[in-house]
Amino acid sequence: MTAPRLRDGAPVEDSDDLDVEEALALVREAKDDGTGPARDPRPAEPHRHAPAERHRATPWPQAREIAARAARATRATRPAATSSAPRRTPVPVPLGDALGLVLAAPLDALSDLPSFDTSAMDGWAVAGPGPWTVREEGVLAGHAQPAPLTDGEAVRIATGARVPADTTAVLRTEHGRTDPQGRLHATRDMVHGQDIRPRGQECRSGDQLLPVGTQITPAVLGLAAAAGYDNVTVVPRPRAEVLVLGDELLTEGLPREGLIRDALGPMLPPWLRALGAEVVAVRRIRDDAKALHKAITASTADLVVTTGGTAAGPHDHVHPTLERLGAELLVDGVKVRPGHPMLLARTRDDQHLVGLPGNPLAAVSGLITLAEPLLRTLAARPAPEPYTLPLTEPVHGHPYDTRLVPVVLRGDRAVPLHYNGPAMLRGIATADALAVVPPGGVRQGAETELLDLPWTTAGIGVCFT
Repeated sequence: MTAPRLRDGAPVEDSDDLDVEEALALVREAKDDGTGPARDPRPAEPHRHAPAERHRATPWPQAREIAARAARATRATRPAATSSAPRRTPVPVPLGDALGLVLAAPLDALSDLPSFDTSAMDGWAVAGPGPWTVREEGVLAGHAQPAPLTDGEAVRIATGARVPADTTAVLRTEHGRTDPQGRLHATRDMVHGQDIRPRGQECRSGDQLLPVGTQITPAVLGLAAAAGYDNVTVVPRPRAEVLVLGDELLTEGLPREGLIRDALGPMLPPWLRALGAEVVAVRRIRDDAKALHKAITASTADLVVTTGGTAAGPHDHVHPTLERLGAELLVDGVKVRPGHPMLLARTRDDQHLVGLPGNPLAAVSGLITLAEPLLRTLAARPAPEPYTLPLTEPVHGHPYDTRLVPVVLRGDRAVPLHYNGPAMLRGIATADALAVVPPGGVRQGAETELLDLPWTTAGIGVCFT
């Protein structure tokens, strides 16, 4: 990353990080805020990047908050909606399908754990003081209740096996020896109850093991299974449908004759799954307003994600289609680079649409800004704890907007990556996180907020199926 170049105290964007539209927009904005040449006093023709329209764009932090709030509200309750939990009907799912979901009912113990006294170690169950006479037959895990012991008697026992009645302690294999007469002796002092897991040591029947709102990790699945559960009651996974728009997209082969390969079709579904969604369909829609209208109205998903068509060109049909549907536009442009033309709309009481820009890294920005908080809230998952790291290099900033810059993590520092233009994926493909660069940029060594990419957070975050 190149150090910022300053002009009149203001950072100037590197041309490698901007597309033509953004560069032109910066020139126009500079004229309007007095840092550029005097502007023509005559009225200008309307332009989708004109400063007169900039007030519609939502600041980046506020856009993320709106997306989270939108998932909590319905049309009937929206003005007073303050609950942190979405109003979605809980469902029972098998343990094998529950990873990453959130408990919608407490996980209560169905029995004592353990449900009987068990041996914590391989060795001998002994009764009374030694030496002990050893029974011929041992006790194995999974077998029926063994006969009680009498004082001076011992029996071989395996870890997890049911302890015979009247057992004083379990003597570990490595702490016992037998004499020539076959009697067992302890080589260390023992205490009463040693290496026995008594019934109910972990919990008693009816105890609450985990509360509502607990995210299901592999360890939670193990606890639920140990407690006797086959299914758990969870907040259902949000359902998402992807509509890939554009006449210019190829699904295979090399770019040719003005056509380009579709990068978003392969990228968005697994990314949405990594964010916790169930992707129910991926549809390719030509630049046709009727086809787009039909696809949105036919969708039963909680979230519809569109790619491209969010600007004001002759083939940008998303805004007119939303207007025709009577959708409520919650976010119409975000003050973030890349990805500023993104949008969020409520298309029905129980459905939202996130319109992503067509440039690949700009689309990633839209996912992180709008889709992630909305899906997270629908699934009742907690927001990740924010954290910061110092940057190894200065990163220039946009004069007005937040920038999201791919970085790799090296120890306790973040290294900004090159190839971070709106149409580029080469940087994000090797990134661990996105640095949130405020307007004006950050200097080398400055603590900067980071957003982890979903597959870099250990465990359940990398759930692509």
